[in-house]
Amino acid sequence: MNRDQAYALMLEHTPSGSLRRHMLNVEAAMRVYARHWGEDEDLYAVAGLLHDFDYELHPEEHPTWGVAFLREHTDTPPEVLDAIMGHAAFTGTPRESRLSRTLFAVDELTGLVQAAALVRPDRDVRQVELPSLKKRFKNRAFAAGVNRDEVEQGARELGVPLDEHMARVLRAMQDAAPAPEPA
Repeated sequence: MNRDQAYALMLEHTPSGSLRRHMLNVEAAMRVYARHWGEDEDLYAVAGLLHDFDYELHPEEHPTWGVAFLREHTDTPPEVLDAIMGHAAFTGTPRESRLSRTLFAVDELTGLVQAAALVRPDRDVRQVELPSLKKRFKNRAFAAGVNRDEVEQGARELGVPLDEHMARVLRAMQDAAPAPEPA
């Protein structure tokens, strides 16, 4: 499974543009962390692209359905399958690898960053600043669906201070953001 195959599979199984954007954001954050750890960037990218590919079509069975599909129809590496299972805390799958811990840590946080961008008048993630993001993180009414406890747990599991984790994910998303369309 390479990045192009993962991307095609994600597009095939994910009709929603917002969920596609989420998986691209997670991919960007995973790549940055892979570089930071000195690990396989493409492996991390595939995990980011595929972690929610089954969510829209099989929400009650997510991520179990997706992992079974990947196992049966692709050559997705076992460590990616484990990371996908582990990103959903309710599965009880232990996050034993750095890949698994990274996917869990960036997943919820990318949602908060995206929400912070969407409330800006320009809706541009490149204009979101870390102090503003930290303030929005503390306001549990903002982007209430983002599980702050899991964001904090993810940073702890990575052994990265929360502020550093937030800054790294924000920068990853900013660097990956497409240029705004002219008005």
